[in-house]
Amino acid sequence: MADDGLAYKTIAELGRDYRSGKLSPVEVTQHFLGRIEKLDAKLHAFIQVTRERALVEARGAEAELKVGHDRGPLHGIPYAVKDLYDVKGCATTGGTHLLETNVAQADCTAVNRLAGAGMVLLGKTHTVQFALGAIGINHDHGTPHNPWHKTAHVPGGSSSGSAVAVAGGLAPMALGSDTGGSVRVPSSMCGTVGLKTTVGRISRAGVFPLSWTLDSVGPLSRSVEDAALTYQALQGEDLADPSTRGVGPHDVLGSLKDGVKGLRLAFGETAFFDDCDAEVAKAVRETGKALKSLGAQVDGIETPEVQELLNHPHVRSIILAEARTLNLKLVEEHPGEIDPIVMQHLEMGGSYSAPEYAGALHMIAGLQKRFAERLRDVDALLVPTTKLPALPVAEVDANLESYNRYYPFYLRNTLVGNYLNLCGVSLPCGFTNKGLPIGLLVYAKPFQEDVALRVAHAYEQATKWHERHPDLSWAG
Repeated sequence: MADDGLAYKTIAELGRDYRSGKLSPVEVTQHFLGRIEKLDAKLHAFIQVTRERALVEARGAEAELKVGHDRGPLHGIPYAVKDLYDVKGCATTGGTHLLETNVAQADCTAVNRLAGAGMVLLGKTHTVQFALGAIGINHDHGTPHNPWHKTAHVPGGSSSGSAVAVAGGLAPMALGSDTGGSVRVPSSMCGTVGLKTTVGRISRAGVFPLSWTLDSVGPLSRSVEDAALTYQALQGEDLADPSTRGVGPHDVLGSLKDGVKGLRLAFGETAFFDDCDAEVAKAVRETGKALKSLGAQVDGIETPEVQELLNHPHVRSIILAEARTLNLKLVEEHPGEIDPIVMQHLEMGGSYSAPEYAGALHMIAGLQKRFAERLRDVDALLVPTTKLPALPVAEVDANLESYNRYYPFYLRNTLVGNYLNLCGVSLPCGFTNKGLPIGLLVYAKPFQEDVALRVAHAYEQATKWHERHPDLSWAG
């Protein structure tokens, strides 16, 4: 097996090594397959490893590079996908045994696009049942183990396995989906970068849905540049997903390294920081110093629309009513086989009336317009991704009451971005005194992924948080 330092190379670094002849796609793919075999019994990131497909794709990528056929920066790079993504010949289970026979007949659009870019699929990662849960607990297929602590800590959800795979050095990048925070929450809690895209930017065709209104697709990666490289290949119109129609691709790489000089960045006051863990709040506030030193204007801005959104009695009806509708057959035929944590949400989804659901949709449309005006002179917001760091699974999952007590602290700040249709990047900005990651969430206006990535990249390059990796001696 190659030197273990290979496990934490970025996509950009691997690409340079390929083109210099230092490494090859087959060597790197075998390395990651070996790490999965060695470590995943403890980390529990993967539900299925596509070993044969990975080796075939790696050999093909290597052969192409040898004859000068270079597909671009993702060529020959291994990756994984959340078990919501259709992969031909694999079951798309959505985190439940009830869908173990749901075998995909074709790859989804996102996997097709990454295959076209020359990427190598390692396998599929665990998720929460029906992707309905920001903490990451799954009593059916099992909960992935947050790599930053020997004792089981929550990984964040619902892209739990994808975050653990990247943080644990089992894959350089993994795709997730984000409906209320499901890319950003696990990214924050596992110390990776996570990009939440604007609905319409990336096709969701062939991705098991949670909410047709709010679902979005995005990568979890080691660096902001890696997220940008992946996003660049994924974006663009797809007739199979109506939300993308008329939304052309845009370049995020040309401005990625432009820095933040002259930009106005603002801490979102005060709802984003209310009831926040002291260590988390301090770490996020400290990011302002680094960004100011880079030439940005950093201040604060009141966000009353956020509190209004959170206080609305039927705000959750959009996700929960749509989730229940999409999974109605399973809910009605197998109620006793659905995780009680998930079932409480699905039952709540059935309690909303049509006027309540429609009213919530009308409400967020109005708030989106008002919030856009609020951000007219602001390039990006700076907020904590989650208000709490990862806690022990035993503490959070002691009972349903305990789970419900902690749930809002992990979901609240990210959920706002989905409802207001913002895009955003979560990236590490510190660690607690117990060595657990803290995430900064950089929010930008709808369809301004280039701005969110630019700000996040500037902060990342000015600090060293992203250079830390978990000690996995306990795992294998």
